[in-house]
Amino acid sequence: MLQHRASSFFYNTQPLFCICSDMGKILLLETATQICSVALAVDKKIVASRISNAPNAHSSSLAVFVAETMKESGLPFKSLDAVCVSSGPGSYTGLRIGVSTAKGLCYALGIPLIAVETLQSMTDLFISKNSSFSDYICPMIDARRMEVYTAVFDKKGTRLEPTAAKVVEENSFEEYLNKGTVAFFGDGATKTQQLLGNNRNAIYDLPFSFSAEGLLNEAFNKYEAGNFEDVAYFEPFYLKDFVAKKPTVKGLL
Repeated sequence: MLQHRASSFFYNTQPLFCICSDMGKILLLETATQICSVALAVDKKIVASRISNAPNAHSSSLAVFVAETMKESGLPFKSLDAVCVSSGPGSYTGLRIGVSTAKGLCYALGIPLIAVETLQSMTDLFISKNSSFSDYICPMIDARRMEVYTAVFDKKGTRLEPTAAKVVEENSFEEYLNKGTVAFFGDGATKTQQLLGNNRNAIYDLPFSFSAEGLLNEAFNKYEAGNFEDVAYFEPFYLKDFVAKKPTVKGLL
């Protein structure tokens, strides 16, 4: 397994790390949706975590959750081998806060940054809780109005369609609904239920609670493969350009 410490050297701002044997300790940060979640994984097991679904909690809670999670684990920050962050798509503000925090920790500790796409982590977590629930898996993140960020996976977690921003219509996902059951979940799924819910192969109201735990498997896969991001230049996967709206409160113009 990979071991990363300050003894590593840098070339063109990209760290090169030595390979040693030790169990990995990875801090997991999930801020792509309304959920603000932090977990510490040691040797592929969650040993401490914090979570909140309070609106707009990322800026006030993330740093506190990181400190509390590390304190609960009894491990010092210097023992960390990597930080993994949910890379998006999702909330523009949430992603900025999560990625900025992850990059700051990696830079200060001299450890690598790992990024996992949010819909992949949602799917991995769903499968771990609902291993044989449906033929196809369709995670959804709310993207306002009738648009969602989504992708399609099979029941083993193999990606069948790339991540995309889609406007849900009556014939959406017809190809998969005609062939088998499709599990729709995530904070964008409920807005599609009125259009697709009458199809007997469309499954909703599934037990799913999103958290940083969903990053676990892919974080360690990338860690062991040495698949790291450039701490200096990595940016979240926004999928769509951010569009600022005029404030509705008087005096803010």
